[in-house]
Amino acid sequence: MAGLPLDDDSAAVTYEVLLASLKGSRVEVHTSHRTVSGRLVDVATIADAPKAPHVRLTILTDRAEVVHVDGAEVDSVRPTDSAQAARLDAALEALLAHGAANHHVLQLLGKPGSPVTLGYIAETPVWRTTYRLVVGSDKRATLQAWALLHNDTDENWQSVQVELVNGRPDSFLFPLAAPRYARRELITPKNELSTVPQLLGKTADTLWGDHVGDSFGAGGLGLSGTGEGGGGYGEGVGLGNIGTIGHGGGTGTSVGESSLLEVGDLASIAQAKGVESGALFVYTMPAPVALRAHASALVPFVQQTVEAEPIAWFESPGEVARSAVRFVNSTAQTLPPGTMAFFSAGGFSGESAIDRLRPNERRFLTFGADLDTVAKETTLDTDDRIERLTFTHDDLEEHFRRTTNSEWTLENRSGSDRTMIIVLGIDRNATLNGADALDYDTDKGRALATFRVPARQAQKRKTTSVEGLSRHTPLTALSAQMLTDLAALPTLFAHDKPIATEAASKQKDLEELRTRVRTDRDEQKTLETDLARLREDAKAVGDRGVLTQPLVARIVAAEDRIGVVRKHIDEMTKEETKRLDAVRTVLSRLTR
Repeated sequence: MAGLPLDDDSAAVTYEVLLASLKGSRVEVHTSHRTVSGRLVDVATIADAPKAPHVRLTILTDRAEVVHVDGAEVDSVRPTDSAQAARLDAALEALLAHGAANHHVLQLLGKPGSPVTLGYIAETPVWRTTYRLVVGSDKRATLQAWALLHNDTDENWQSVQVELVNGRPDSFLFPLAAPRYARRELITPKNELSTVPQLLGKTADTLWGDHVGDSFGAGGLGLSGTGEGGGGYGEGVGLGNIGTIGHGGGTGTSVGESSLLEVGDLASIAQAKGVESGALFVYTMPAPVALRAHASALVPFVQQTVEAEPIAWFESPGEVARSAVRFVNSTAQTLPPGTMAFFSAGGFSGESAIDRLRPNERRFLTFGADLDTVAKETTLDTDDRIERLTFTHDDLEEHFRRTTNSEWTLENRSGSDRTMIIVLGIDRNATLNGADALDYDTDKGRALATFRVPARQAQKRKTTSVEGLSRHTPLTALSAQMLTDLAALPTLFAHDKPIATEAASKQKDLEELRTRVRTDRDEQKTLETDLARLREDAKAVGDRGVLTQPLVARIVAAEDRIGVVRKHIDEMTKEETKRLDAVRTVLSRLTR
């Protein structure tokens, strides 16, 4: 296509485009009354012509004459350079090759009689997956999987062996066919040099000027110059008042998992994750595929029994239950993502979708509302037992065990036994007693309680959970009473008790100082208000002898007192910082 000056390969090849492709070439132009030979210099479009817009050719003849030929007079233009004619022919051939019906001769170089395999790559739509799961009553189900294939080529597939790759191999487009040239760097002289003589049209006296100051103006001899900085740049990252989880400049507390108290690991009860042996998986269709051109078809590639237990799923106690299955990929291959239709009792039950599932991986798949099951939780009592204290990043961290006793109301109105799985609002560092079984959703990191309720029955069940938690309180939000209460706890680690007691004493000194600071600030505010009122009174009285003197004395006394109070506040503010550091120093002795 290099023979045609097109910005877009799909642009139309017009008369003007063909003429423009010949610029610089030797041509022979025939009109009704003359023939002009030479180099085609320019092809200009005359938009403001008296008649319709047309082109005008500019030709440099063999006698070095510049001749204009009006496009309306031209009968034909012929390139006399055979190479130019060949390039134009090749470009037009390439333009026609955009159609799929063109045939090209391919020359193969090799030993005569050797077997040759020809292959080609064609861009095709990605294949997609859809599943059907026929759920039984014995925790087993039949999984059927289909691949949706599209044959968008112009040829029919007859007995084609199809392989489906489950993965995302890298693939890209790269311009390889056309010749390419690297850009060369433009190097300029170190000293600026002009292509025009400096004294062209001017004398040195004119450049210099009549006065010394003229040389510093624009157009001087360059005694003044401009400076440029380097081509680099700088980057900086500023960290604001940001803390880690549970830290920061706030005054509240936050509760999370304890890093010191090991209560239990609910996540350990989950099944092991699936393992893949490689990044790509290839599914070979068991039988050749026949598919006509520009058609689509669903091709089955999995028909296997898998583990799938019907359950009633509760996102939280009290919510409407969801019909679901606890699905395990018990096949030997990775299942691609796709939609899944559920069937049970001979009919359609609902739809869901699965993500990429490796062998032995498990998911909880919901596909509809279950109106026959109810699960409600009533919290009977909660007890927090603080055992350890730590201090990091100006945060006091309390590590405690939270024991919660709950009563569950479970109801199954259906005619078959139900397994209810409820998402628990507890952390993984916990234990739970009272449920029929415990489970863990590894996909979303949630602990699950399992209750089995017979058909048409309602039950009352009690559970006890113990969680290992931690609570963070910023240093600026601590109080002496809080530290004293922590030190008095019988469950607190013996090493932490005296530290909490000493910190409470230091905190008490700090709070007393803060009280005095607040008192002085209140006094300062009152004095400043009174001083402003006295100054207004002095303006109103003016220079009236007897009345002026008392006001001036009171103003001076107020200003003196404000100065004393400000100095006292400054001293106490410095002392407040020291006492806060004292509290910090004591709490820093808390170990992990």
